[in-house]
Amino acid sequence: MQRRRFLTLAGAGGALLSAPVVAQEAPAINWRMPSSFPRSLDTVWGAAEYLTKRVSDLTDGKFTIRGFPAGEIVPPLQVLDAVQNGTTECGHTAGFYYLGKEPALAFDTGVPFGLTPRQQMAWLLHGGGGALMDELYARFNALAIPCGNTGAQMGGWFRKEIKTVDDLKGLRIRTPGMLSMVYEKLGAIPQQVAGSDIYPAMEKGALDAVEFVGPYDDEKLGFAKVASYYYGPGVMELGANLCLAINRDSWAKLPPRYQEALRAASAMAADDLLAKYDANNIVALKRLVGQGVKLKAWPREVMHAMQSATKQVLEDYAAKSPQFAKVFASWREFRADQLLWNSVNDGAAENYLMATREKGL
Repeated sequence: MQRRRFLTLAGAGGALLSAPVVAQEAPAINWRMPSSFPRSLDTVWGAAEYLTKRVSDLTDGKFTIRGFPAGEIVPPLQVLDAVQNGTTECGHTAGFYYLGKEPALAFDTGVPFGLTPRQQMAWLLHGGGGALMDELYARFNALAIPCGNTGAQMGGWFRKEIKTVDDLKGLRIRTPGMLSMVYEKLGAIPQQVAGSDIYPAMEKGALDAVEFVGPYDDEKLGFAKVASYYYGPGVMELGANLCLAINRDSWAKLPPRYQEALRAASAMAADDLLAKYDANNIVALKRLVGQGVKLKAWPREVMHAMQSATKQVLEDYAAKSPQFAKVFASWREFRADQLLWNSVNDGAAENYLMATREKGL
């Protein structure tokens, strides 16, 4: 009888001893997360909301992150600054917005004539790219977790038809990151304009052209009302990887299970975002064409000029910065192998399907 009573008390005592440990492993933590993207886009901003909900679900509501659309608490192109100085614990943004801070951060998002979403993730996760990005973000007291990709973006909206490279000269075009450097080489006048400010700038005539994302987002922002010509393919942006930038001090204070919840939620948000774009872009494009938008393909001469200018921009940066050269060398070698693999398998299969789509399944 006494033995049973002792075991009962011991069991109760064990539960009491373990309770504080469990509480310590799952504290209530609340973060703020400004985004570089407006609430009007249920794709990229929707991915931010998706991410925060998954973090809460995975931690039984103990770890919550409140998202803020572009400009609500932090200017859209200063999210990394807020993370760096600890104004917010994390931010939803893209590395290529911070070209002025560190040009090599463009590789975290994507550069012209670069990697597809699958290839980008392969480079970041298994090709050495992730370690290189960690080095870069550490300089800003941050780390970055991939949390979405837009897939290949369209070439953009233009008020006039682009027949030759000369037609780009003098054009005031909204375009971010490394793309702006390429357009500058081609004689255009690139402008850094946040997504929420593009339509008013086009409507007032302050811009002649805009490169944003793709049909689904572009339709929502009303670009068809202020420009008639819509260009592709998206050789200048085969994908744009978004990131969850996290203050390193805030990250270090998180319990390991919350860190894993952030990584898992980011991966789920990434899958959902790319799937949403793939499903919705073609439907939106059909609507736009039906409304009279003039869908055009870049002339090959123009694409050749864009590629040549991209090569020059990348090599110029590499010549000035050992850090940029290091990242560029890794990326370039990985890209060469991916293009070879694509020519053997995925790309070859897709080319066949396109060539036979009228006769095939």
